[in-house]
Amino acid sequence: MDILVCIKQVPGSSNVEVDPVTGVIKRDGVKSKMNPYDLYAIELALSLAEKYGGSVKVVTMGPPQAKSIITEAVSMGAESGTVLSDRKFAGADVLATAYTISQGIKKCGKFDIIICGKQTTDGDTAQVGAEVAEFLGIPNISNVLGVNDISDGKVMLTASLDDKIAEMSVKMPCLISADGDINSPRLPSYKVRQTVTDDMITFLSFDDFDDKNADNYGLSGSATQVEKIFPPEKNTEKSSIDGNSEEQAEGLYSLICERKII
Repeated sequence: MDILVCIKQVPGSSNVEVDPVTGVIKRDGVKSKMNPYDLYAIELALSLAEKYGGSVKVVTMGPPQAKSIITEAVSMGAESGTVLSDRKFAGADVLATAYTISQGIKKCGKFDIIICGKQTTDGDTAQVGAEVAEFLGIPNISNVLGVNDISDGKVMLTASLDDKIAEMSVKMPCLISADGDINSPRLPSYKVRQTVTDDMITFLSFDDFDDKNADNYGLSGSATQVEKIFPPEKNTEKSSIDGNSEEQAEGLYSLICERKII
C-alpha cells in the first residue's frame, strides 16, 4: 500500500508581514515550522503502513526552505519527500494551491491513500484536501477521527460530521483529512535525521508538470484576490464602574446604551 501525506511549512509565529500589494504572506526570512495538523496526518500514515504494510512519502508546496519539513517527516519515519517549488506558484489561493499540488502528486506516482491535515494554521480554510481530491478525481472524506480497517480495496473509518460521528467506507484510491483528535504524533528521531540524504528529497518545478499553462498557477490561477489587508486596530481604552452590584449593573447598562451596542 502506497501512502502520500501532503504537508505544509507555516510561519512559526503570529508576527508575520504581508505584502501590501499582493496580500501574500512574506515567508522569506521568517522562522517556520511544520503545520501542526500535518503531524497527525504523518502519524496516521506511518501507523497504517506499520499495520497493513506499505510505504509513506510526503509532498509539500513552498519555497526551497520547505525542504526542512521534508527532513522532519523523514526523521519521523517517512521514506522520502518532494518539494513543489517555483516562483510561478507564488501567491496561490486555495484553488491554485490545490491544483498545483494535484499536478505535483501526478508526477510523484500513484498512491492508494493520500492524507492531509485537517487545515493549516496560516490559512485555516480546510479546503485544500477536498479540492486536491476533486482535481485528482478521487473520493475524499474530511475530519477523519480514526481508520478502523483496510480491506477489499476499501478504507473503513470514523469521521466527524459536526453534529454527529459517522462510520463510513471509501474506495481506494482516496484522500482523507485527519482531525487533530486522531492520534498523538511521534517525535522525530535525531539519529534518523542525521542519515537524511539529498537523494531522499526531490524538487519539482513548473517545467516538470504536464500542464504548462502558467495561467493555472500562482496569482494568475487564483479565483480569489485579496483586495485589502491591514493589521487590526488596537484599542487599549478601558473603564471601571465602582459601587455595589446594582450600581455596577446600572452603570454597565448605561455605558452599553451610550455606545449604542444595544
